[in-house]
Amino acid sequence: MSNSTPPSDIGRPWVGIGWMMVTGLMFVCVTGIVRYIGSDVPAAQAAFIRYVIGLVIMLPFMGEIFKGRFSGGDLAFYSVRGFCHALGVILWFFAMARIPIAEVTAIGYLSPIYIAIGAAIFLGEKLAARRILAIVAAFVGAMVILRPGFQTINEGQTAMLFTAPLFAVSYLLAKRLSMQANPAVVVGMLSVFVTIGLAPFAYAVWSPPSLTDVMWLGLVAVFATIGHFTMTKALSAAPLAVTQPVTFLQLVWATMLGYFLFAEDVDVYVLTGGGIIIAAVSFISYREWVLSRRANTPPAVAVKN
Repeated sequence: MSNSTPPSDIGRPWVGIGWMMVTGLMFVCVTGIVRYIGSDVPAAQAAFIRYVIGLVIMLPFMGEIFKGRFSGGDLAFYSVRGFCHALGVILWFFAMARIPIAEVTAIGYLSPIYIAIGAAIFLGEKLAARRILAIVAAFVGAMVILRPGFQTINEGQTAMLFTAPLFAVSYLLAKRLSMQANPAVVVGMLSVFVTIGLAPFAYAVWSPPSLTDVMWLGLVAVFATIGHFTMTKALSAAPLAVTQPVTFLQLVWATMLGYFLFAEDVDVYVLTGGGIIIAAVSFISYREWVLSRRANTPPAVAVKN
């Protein structure tokens, strides 16, 4: 019997942490640029331009898509996922122009919570008591951020509250599709269908953008593409239980970016609520990692030879 340990069991935690830190920086750059553009470009139009440029960037890597054959059912799943993701992206761009960067980031952390709920409802995954408590804690964190009854929930916050479940639906459909398709195909098809889904919304509000705005949105596409790549590298190097807590730094960086570049106040409620949400998400990720290790660990009798 070989003495080597499967890399998926131990991984390279510091490499994964490093890649996830880079991922956080890339996505903070994305939020900073979108915040800078603000409402100069309508949300749907800005999202459409960003995805068109992103699609052009990805074209050299999309050979698998053009070679593949898709059933009507697969195309239906891809189109539904693309439509939900497109709506989520529009609402995210809309929120970014109206509420502080740190608040957008903190509320966005709710997506994994909706994923856990959706997985229980639609995929039959078990919701143990500990996961239910983590979900409740995450929603408590959201209430700390929003403080309903103590302040008016504005349109930007409302947009983000709808963004999180829409992105969760996109993830759950991706999980379903990745069981039978190459991950590169799943990612590429998302870009194609999100671009198609955004097109009618962008057309409805279209106004000629300036060259400067197009260049900024091009940078958004570049940073987002790099961020998705580095996130993939992080997840392949270390388990979610290791990399998930690192995403808290994204909230710290977003707060610093908002404070120094956009004169946004540091909101203790946003940091506290975001910290509660991240702790809950990290706990769920840790439990998933523990359960997956148990499932992949061979029985004792199988390793005695």
